[in-house]
Amino acid sequence: MLAKLTVEGFVEELASNSPAPGGGSAAALSGAMAAALVAMVARLTIGKEKYKDAEKEMKSLLSRADALWGKLLESVDLDTGAFNDVMVAFKLPKETERQKEIRTEAIQAASRRAAEVPLNTAFRCLEILRLTPAVAARGNASAASDAGVAANLAYVGLQGAILNVRINLGSIKDAEFTKGIRATLEEYLTEAATLRQEAIKSVDERIGG
Repeated sequence: MLAKLTVEGFVEELASNSPAPGGGSAAALSGAMAAALVAMVARLTIGKEKYKDAEKEMKSLLSRADALWGKLLESVDLDTGAFNDVMVAFKLPKETERQKEIRTEAIQAASRRAAEVPLNTAFRCLEILRLTPAVAARGNASAASDAGVAANLAYVGLQGAILNVRINLGSIKDAEFTKGIRATLEEYLTEAATLRQEAIKSVDERIGG
Protein backbone atom coordinates (compact mmCIF):
# COMPACT_ATOMS: atom_id res chain seq x y z
CA MET A 1 0.00 0.00 0.00
CA LEU A 2 1.31 3.41 -1.00
CA ALA A 3 -0.07 5.09 2.11
CA LYS A 4 2.06 2.81 4.27
CA LEU A 5 5.32 3.82 2.58
CA THR A 6 7.78 6.20 4.18
CA VAL A 7 7.75 9.74 2.82
CA GLU A 8 11.00 9.01 1.02
CA GLY A 9 9.61 5.75 -0.35
CA PHE A 10 6.51 7.42 -1.72
CA VAL A 11 8.50 10.18 -3.38
CA GLU A 12 10.79 7.58 -4.94
CA GLU A 13 7.73 5.81 -6.36
CA LEU A 14 6.49 9.09 -7.84
CA ALA A 15 9.90 9.72 -9.38
CA SER A 16 10.12 6.27 -10.98
CA ASN A 17 9.35 5.51 -14.64
CA SER A 18 6.04 3.89 -13.66
CA PRO A 19 2.99 6.00 -14.60
CA ALA A 20 1.34 5.12 -11.28
CA PRO A 21 1.38 6.43 -8.65
CA GLY A 22 1.08 9.77 -10.33
CA GLY A 23 -0.68 13.09 -10.04
CA GLY A 24 -3.94 11.67 -8.70
CA SER A 25 -2.27 9.99 -5.75
CA ALA A 26 -0.14 13.07 -5.13
CA ALA A 27 -3.29 15.23 -5.13
CA ALA A 28 -4.92 12.93 -2.57
CA LEU A 29 -1.83 13.12 -0.37
CA SER A 30 -1.85 16.91 -0.63
CA GLY A 31 -5.44 16.91 0.59
CA ALA A 32 -4.60 14.52 3.43
CA MET A 33 -1.79 16.79 4.60
CA ALA A 34 -4.14 19.77 4.45
CA ALA A 35 -6.69 17.98 6.62
CA ALA A 36 -3.96 16.95 9.06
CA LEU A 37 -2.85 20.57 9.40
CA VAL A 38 -6.41 21.70 10.07
CA ALA A 39 -6.61 19.02 12.77
CA MET A 40 -3.32 20.21 14.23
CA VAL A 41 -4.44 23.83 14.45
CA ALA A 42 -7.71 22.76 16.06
CA ARG A 43 -5.85 20.66 18.63
CA LEU A 44 -3.52 23.56 19.41
CA THR A 45 -6.59 25.72 20.04
CA ILE A 46 -8.71 23.36 22.15
CA GLY A 47 -8.12 23.69 25.89
CA LYS A 48 -6.50 27.11 25.65
CA GLU A 49 -8.17 29.70 27.89
CA LYS A 50 -7.47 32.41 25.34
CA TYR A 51 -9.57 30.56 22.76
CA LYS A 52 -12.36 29.18 24.95
CA ASP A 53 -15.02 30.93 22.85
CA ALA A 54 -13.86 28.95 19.80
CA GLU A 55 -13.50 25.59 21.59
CA LYS A 56 -16.83 24.08 20.54
CA GLU A 57 -16.25 25.07 16.91
CA MET A 58 -12.70 23.70 16.94
CA LYS A 59 -13.83 20.36 18.36
CA SER A 60 -16.33 20.04 15.52
CA LEU A 61 -13.69 20.97 12.94
CA LEU A 62 -11.25 18.52 14.47
CA SER A 63 -13.65 15.59 14.12
CA ARG A 64 -14.28 16.42 10.48
CA ALA A 65 -10.61 17.00 9.65
CA ASP A 66 -9.49 13.71 11.21
CA ALA A 67 -12.09 11.82 9.18
CA LEU A 68 -11.04 13.57 5.97
CA TRP A 69 -7.33 12.89 6.19
CA GLY A 70 -8.09 9.23 6.74
CA LYS A 71 -10.35 9.08 3.67
CA LEU A 72 -7.81 10.91 1.53
CA LEU A 73 -5.01 8.55 2.51
CA GLU A 74 -7.24 5.73 1.24
CA SER A 75 -7.61 7.65 -2.03
CA VAL A 76 -3.83 7.66 -2.52
CA ASP A 77 -4.09 3.93 -3.19
CA LEU A 78 -7.53 4.02 -4.81
CA ASP A 79 -6.33 6.41 -7.49
CA THR A 80 -3.40 4.21 -8.46
CA GLY A 81 -5.66 1.16 -8.47
CA ALA A 82 -8.17 2.89 -10.73
CA PHE A 83 -5.44 3.86 -13.19
CA ASN A 84 -4.11 0.31 -13.25
CA ASP A 85 -7.60 -1.00 -14.03
CA VAL A 86 -7.76 1.30 -17.06
CA MET A 87 -4.45 -0.05 -18.31
CA VAL A 88 -5.69 -3.62 -17.88
CA ALA A 89 -8.84 -2.83 -19.85
CA PHE A 90 -6.89 -1.35 -22.76
CA LYS A 91 -4.75 -4.50 -22.94
CA LEU A 92 -7.73 -6.83 -23.38
CA PRO A 93 -7.81 -8.78 -26.66
CA LYS A 94 -9.69 -7.27 -29.60
CA GLU A 95 -9.42 -9.90 -32.34
CA THR A 96 -13.10 -10.84 -32.54
CA GLU A 97 -16.21 -8.67 -32.47
CA ARG A 98 -17.19 -10.07 -29.08
CA GLN A 99 -13.74 -9.38 -27.69
CA LYS A 100 -13.99 -5.83 -28.99
CA GLU A 101 -17.34 -5.39 -27.24
CA ILE A 102 -15.99 -6.74 -23.97
CA ARG A 103 -12.91 -4.54 -24.23
CA THR A 104 -14.98 -1.41 -24.96
CA GLU A 105 -17.28 -2.10 -22.02
CA ALA A 106 -14.30 -2.68 -19.74
CA ILE A 107 -12.61 0.54 -20.86
CA GLN A 108 -15.79 2.54 -20.25
CA ALA A 109 -16.31 1.07 -16.79
CA ALA A 110 -12.67 1.53 -15.80
CA SER A 111 -12.57 5.09 -17.17
CA ARG A 112 -15.65 6.02 -15.16
CA ARG A 113 -14.04 4.65 -12.04
CA ALA A 114 -10.80 6.46 -12.85
CA ALA A 115 -12.78 9.72 -13.09
CA GLU A 116 -14.91 9.09 -10.00
CA VAL A 117 -11.95 8.44 -7.66
CA PRO A 118 -10.29 11.84 -8.22
CA LEU A 119 -13.74 13.46 -8.26
CA ASN A 120 -14.17 12.18 -4.70
CA THR A 121 -10.70 13.47 -3.89
CA ALA A 122 -11.63 16.90 -5.23
CA PHE A 123 -14.80 16.98 -3.14
CA ARG A 124 -12.92 16.01 0.01
CA CYS A 125 -10.33 18.72 -0.67
CA LEU A 126 -13.23 21.14 -1.00
CA GLU A 127 -14.58 19.94 2.34
CA ILE A 128 -11.19 20.68 3.88
CA LEU A 129 -11.19 24.14 2.34
CA ARG A 130 -14.56 24.75 3.97
CA LEU A 131 -12.84 24.27 7.34
CA THR A 132 -9.87 26.54 6.69
CA PRO A 133 -11.50 29.98 7.04
CA ALA A 134 -12.54 29.13 10.59
CA VAL A 135 -9.18 27.76 11.75
CA ALA A 136 -7.41 30.63 10.03
CA ALA A 137 -9.59 33.28 11.68
CA ARG A 138 -10.34 31.76 15.09
CA GLY A 139 -7.79 29.02 15.66
CA ASN A 140 -4.61 29.47 17.65
CA ALA A 141 -2.91 32.55 16.19
CA SER A 142 0.52 30.98 16.71
CA ALA A 143 -0.48 28.37 14.12
CA ALA A 144 -2.05 30.78 11.64
CA SER A 145 0.64 30.05 9.07
CA ASP A 146 -0.21 26.34 9.32
CA ALA A 147 -3.83 27.15 8.57
CA GLY A 148 -2.64 29.01 5.50
CA VAL A 149 -0.56 26.06 4.34
CA ALA A 150 -3.61 23.84 4.85
CA ALA A 151 -5.71 26.09 2.62
CA ASN A 152 -3.06 26.12 -0.10
CA LEU A 153 -2.50 22.35 0.03
CA ALA A 154 -6.22 21.65 -0.12
CA TYR A 155 -6.59 24.01 -3.08
CA VAL A 156 -3.69 22.40 -4.94
CA GLY A 157 -5.05 18.95 -4.11
CA LEU A 158 -8.43 19.91 -5.53
CA GLN A 159 -6.92 21.35 -8.70
CA GLY A 160 -4.73 18.29 -9.18
CA ALA A 161 -7.63 15.92 -8.66
CA ILE A 162 -9.71 17.84 -11.18
CA LEU A 163 -6.99 17.51 -13.80
CA ASN A 164 -7.13 13.75 -13.28
CA VAL A 165 -10.91 13.75 -13.65
CA ARG A 166 -10.70 15.70 -16.88
CA ILE A 167 -8.10 13.47 -18.51
CA ASN A 168 -10.25 10.41 -17.87
CA LEU A 169 -13.43 12.05 -19.14
CA GLY A 170 -11.86 12.03 -22.59
CA SER A 171 -12.23 8.24 -22.75
CA ILE A 172 -15.88 8.19 -21.67
CA LYS A 173 -18.50 8.09 -24.41
CA ASP A 174 -21.50 9.00 -22.26
CA ALA A 175 -21.97 12.67 -23.14
CA GLU A 176 -24.55 13.36 -20.41
CA PHE A 177 -22.29 11.86 -17.77
CA THR A 178 -19.27 13.91 -18.83
CA LYS A 179 -21.32 17.10 -19.14
CA GLY A 180 -22.60 16.71 -15.60
CA ILE A 181 -19.13 16.03 -14.22
CA ARG A 182 -17.67 19.06 -15.97
CA ALA A 183 -20.37 21.28 -14.49
CA THR A 184 -19.62 19.89 -11.03
CA LEU A 185 -15.91 20.60 -11.49
CA GLU A 186 -16.60 24.23 -12.31
CA GLU A 187 -18.69 24.57 -9.16
CA TYR A 188 -15.92 23.05 -7.06
CA LEU A 189 -13.30 25.38 -8.52
CA THR A 190 -15.40 28.49 -7.98
CA GLU A 191 -16.18 27.70 -4.35
CA ALA A 192 -12.63 26.55 -3.66
CA ALA A 193 -11.07 29.77 -4.92
CA THR A 194 -13.37 31.83 -2.69
CA LEU A 195 -12.66 29.72 0.40
CA ARG A 196 -8.91 29.78 -0.14
CA GLN A 197 -8.95 33.56 -0.56
CA GLU A 198 -10.97 33.96 2.64
CA ALA A 199 -8.62 31.75 4.63
CA ILE A 200 -5.45 33.41 3.33
CA LYS A 201 -6.90 36.85 4.04
CA SER A 202 -7.35 35.90 7.70
CA VAL A 203 -3.86 34.42 7.84
CA ASP A 204 -2.35 37.59 6.42
CA GLU A 205 -4.23 39.72 8.94
CA ARG A 206 -3.04 37.61 11.86
CA ILE A 207 0.63 37.14 10.97
CA GLY A 208 1.26 40.56 9.44
CA GLY A 209 4.42 41.36 7.55
